[in-house]
Amino acid sequence: MKPTLVVLAAGMGSRYGGIKQIDGVGRYNETLLDYATFDARKAGFGSVVYIIRKDIESAFRERIFDRIAKNFDARYVFQSRESLLNAAQIEASKNRLKPWGTAHAILCAKDAVTTPFAVINADDYYGRAAFEALGGYLSGISNDCVEHAMVAYVLGNTLSKTGSVSRGVCGVKDGYLLTIQEHKKISYTNDRIVSHADSKITLTGDEPVSMNFFGFSPAVFDTFWESFEQFIEKNMANETAECLLPECADTIVSSKKGKIRVFTSKENWFGMTYPEDRDIVRAEIAKKIKETYYPERLWGHE
Repeated sequence: MKPTLVVLAAGMGSRYGGIKQIDGVGRYNETLLDYATFDARKAGFGSVVYIIRKDIESAFRERIFDRIAKNFDARYVFQSRESLLNAAQIEASKNRLKPWGTAHAILCAKDAVTTPFAVINADDYYGRAAFEALGGYLSGISNDCVEHAMVAYVLGNTLSKTGSVSRGVCGVKDGYLLTIQEHKKISYTNDRIVSHADSKITLTGDEPVSMNFFGFSPAVFDTFWESFEQFIEKNMANETAECLLPECADTIVSSKKGKIRVFTSKENWFGMTYPEDRDIVRAEIAKKIKETYYPERLWGHE
């Protein structure tokens, strides 16, 4: 069966200062979401599910969805603070402004996903080879398989020149994930790469890191739901805490409820984290168009 692509597109874009999910970077105003969906389709994915906020639905449809849906099996679901919560939890979290993080987002897509699926961020560039590797693996597993997968990237290839980034630093042995440790503020300090989280840690740049490019069977939803229930009971009154995908992936491995196979990509990352990134992304896409990696007009060219 053909796998599904699930796209995390409900972010608030606070550092970017706008709705980066729909910001055009291609010659015909295509977004990074367009290019990711195009690459997934080329790699054999059968459908895409976007997870968005209700308040961007109109702009999302106008700028992206209606165009893609003419070329690919596409749908979208909503993530909000209230999603999946009971009345008491909604009341306890009434002062919170944003949804509950990336693992919560995946649970919001549960009813729309019926095959093994890959997860990506809306604002990162991953490269077609990574879609081919993960898509090929997902095409060969069953819906109840507990051996999942991910694509890890080389830390030094994923840093921003305009500010700090969050990355899950991975421990890998014999091609399988051992641990993921989330580092929320990694940046260049002079000629060093430093994590500025709880304490300063110097990194080599060679570490494998998570870019939220995971592949799961639908069996993972039960494990994610268990993790989210535990999270929300502890954090329902917390205005900033998030239930994150890398942390849930780490739980899968540490609890021995499954394994996560690791594919490695040496692709150079670029993405839309800060306003200054838009020109960088536009230049990188233009370079790939010049190299005929992408057509000038992404959709409707065939």
